[in-house]
Amino acid sequence: MGFTMPPTANFKFPNLQFEEKFSGLIAGVDEAGVAPLAGPVVAGAVILNCKNIPQGINDSKKLTAPVREKLFAEITETVLNIGVGIATVEEIDAMNIFHATRKAMLRAVENLGTVPNHVLMDGHLPPKFPCPATAIVGGDALSLSIAAASIIAKVTRDRIMAALHGEFPVYGWLKNKGYPTAEHRSAVKIHGITIHHRRGFAPIKEIYEQQQLEFA
Repeated sequence: MGFTMPPTANFKFPNLQFEEKFSGLIAGVDEAGVAPLAGPVVAGAVILNCKNIPQGINDSKKLTAPVREKLFAEITETVLNIGVGIATVEEIDAMNIFHATRKAMLRAVENLGTVPNHVLMDGHLPPKFPCPATAIVGGDALSLSIAAASIIAKVTRDRIMAALHGEFPVYGWLKNKGYPTAEHRSAVKIHGITIHHRRGFAPIKEIYEQQQLEFA
């Protein structure tokens, strides 16, 4: 229930050109946390109020943390609908990160509180959303709705990792957010893995398998 649109080089900043191709309620969807060694993958879904769009919305990766936090608050206050979907570490290990990410995106749309007329999604191959969908490669840098969703997903996930940092401070998740930095990899080698680490990801997988052998 969707198709993939290649990236367009004409846009300097995200705008509403993709949204204007469709009628009704248009939801932008994006994820955060595909690459980390620890923590869930989080998706955001946003239906913008086109009469009241906060200034400065962009791909979350191009924004500083304080700007993302500011825009998160402004987006939350102005959008028509917002939804967040999470796929847990257990789900990532069970179904792999690709399928877990699609599950999180689907949950984000389901949590909008209304069924949109169309979904604009960053990436490839939309899951079976409850409405037609278009996947846009690099969509978080092209579509305002997707960019807004990227901010919701990123800030939500960063807050989750900050909370987990309080539980396991030696891994530096407040700073690295679970990504495979040198600091994080070193901490894993010294302190081992936690329940929040993704056992299907290298180098976590090797350490987990070694532990299983030792306990066998």
